[in-house]
Amino acid sequence: MTALTPLFPRQPVPSLEVPTVGGDVWRLADQRPGNFTMVVFYRGFHCPICSKYLGELERLLGEFAERGVTAIALSSDSEDRAREAKEKWGLTNLTVGYGVDLDKAREWGLYISTSRGKTSTGVEEPALFSEPGLFLVRPDGTLYFGTVQTMPFARPAFREILGALDFVLKVDYPGRGEVVDHHAAQAAE
Repeated sequence: MTALTPLFPRQPVPSLEVPTVGGDVWRLADQRPGNFTMVVFYRGFHCPICSKYLGELERLLGEFAERGVTAIALSSDSEDRAREAKEKWGLTNLTVGYGVDLDKAREWGLYISTSRGKTSTGVEEPALFSEPGLFLVRPDGTLYFGTVQTMPFARPAFREILGALDFVLKVDYPGRGEVVDHHAAQAAE
């Protein structure tokens, strides 16, 4: 069993390379955003909540770009399912990656779920898939912000992230939650 290891702000994130719908390979190491790369892990084509969530991101991509933020949505889905999600969910401009290995999902601290059959949309869940996560990664490959979930609902709202980014960029607010060893930090006081 692979244990979940948290990622820490101000520390490098794991490598990430995925094929995308459309044929290109997307590599986190190749990204050169003005401020952040937003990596959005979604559950897969079977998830109706993901459809609405990524639809909101699609509508706000321009506002994120204005703040120097590029985005990718990715899952452990197959190419066919990712293509279907991109087409049926109207994700015209959002880069959609697929085929995330579950060991890689674990490296990013994501939770893994088992299939419960068909969802309310009538789409079969994969045997295993990762639950949602959202990460803002600085151009130097370090984590600024991260959140992972065990459930498909109650995700960070993209509109609220935009508001937070306005503040973060205005005052150069540092990534928080950076203490890896709180015992050592206490001893140093």
